[in-house]
Amino acid sequence: MKVIFLVDMQSFYASLEKARDPRLDDKPVIVAGDPKRRSGVVLAACPLAKKRGVKNASRLWEALQKCPEAVVVPPRMEDYVIAATGITAILETFTPLVEPYSIDEQFMDVTGSQKLFGSPYKIARMVQTAIWEKYQVRARVGIGENKVLAKMACDNFSKKSKGGVFWLKKDELEEHLWPLPVGSMFGVGSRMEQHLRNMAIRTIGHLAACPVERLKKRWGINGHVLWMTANGIDYSPVSIGSHQGEKTIGHGMTLPYDYTTRRDIRVVLLELCEEVCSRARRSHVMGQTISLSVSGGSYMIPASFHRQKTIASATNVTMEMYSYICELFDKFWDGFPVRRLAVSLDKLQSDKVVQLSLFEQDRDRLLQIGSAMDRIKGRYGQTSIIRASSLLSPGQARERAAKIGGHYK
Repeated sequence: MKVIFLVDMQSFYASLEKARDPRLDDKPVIVAGDPKRRSGVVLAACPLAKKRGVKNASRLWEALQKCPEAVVVPPRMEDYVIAATGITAILETFTPLVEPYSIDEQFMDVTGSQKLFGSPYKIARMVQTAIWEKYQVRARVGIGENKVLAKMACDNFSKKSKGGVFWLKKDELEEHLWPLPVGSMFGVGSRMEQHLRNMAIRTIGHLAACPVERLKKRWGINGHVLWMTANGIDYSPVSIGSHQGEKTIGHGMTLPYDYTTRRDIRVVLLELCEEVCSRARRSHVMGQTISLSVSGGSYMIPASFHRQKTIASATNVTMEMYSYICELFDKFWDGFPVRRLAVSLDKLQSDKVVQLSLFEQDRDRLLQIGSAMDRIKGRYGQTSIIRASSLLSPGQARERAAKIGGHYK
């Protein structure tokens, strides 16, 4: 029988901040972006802050109303990424089969490690100890015979148990998992929970007992996946290559204030196209489908759209992508204030084979310019060469270059 771990780092960002500054040890700590910008959102809260009602992803001002004595720390994303990479290295001392699921969660297949390290419980304790000794971060471990069971063991039981370890066995689902509300199941969000409740499916056990054909008729393959999850069925292996080979390359940003003019919005669209095409060139791929997402700035009057266009020849040329993005934007934007923008390249293919055209004689020159800019940035930094439009007040390229994942390094 397979033995899979889901290793979750408790309040990862906040724990790392407390480890960095021991003076914060007995204080409620919130890691959040700049409250003066839209990024003033709680990214992580330590257990002391959570006891006061602070929740991740809540507005910082709301969190401070619940816990006014909290110490607010800006995120240090570069440090968190380095720590996550180091934790992966720790897990790989127990098994080579380690699959990062997020920055603070990783799957491990320890089936073949038991002869060397002992029982699953013993390995889990060793993993917890090794992570604590290196980073002073508490890890919770969910154990199951597949990834779904390990994930639900961690989310529903390990995080609430004193020792932080729980083994969810398939023959004990009726006792442990099925009595839980259906919203507690992995893969069920608030909307899906409401849909299921409207079908008189209130618990995970109700979902497990529901005829699979009924779920498939309503949601197709997704309905089948829901039924499999409720019954603890998952055939996906722990794969070290699961995050290799991107299917889509995209980039988006929440703007520092509502952009209302076409000129200002186009400045940011060009920067986004530059980033996406640069990543595509580094990955030696081109995309044939170009997508644009625009979100409105008003919470009272929702306004947004997502549109895409499949082009005749795949591209990773910035100005080519930008022209198509502007075409989509001009066609579908009706003047509402814009809060967030995102662009992406899909249907990726190798850039080793390029479709030639009699009507695009300067395309090779544009490809060479893009590659030259990439080399300069790679050697001297992201802001060593930027487009003149990024020097205008709406431009965000210089500020974004100082961040990782939208937050300062």
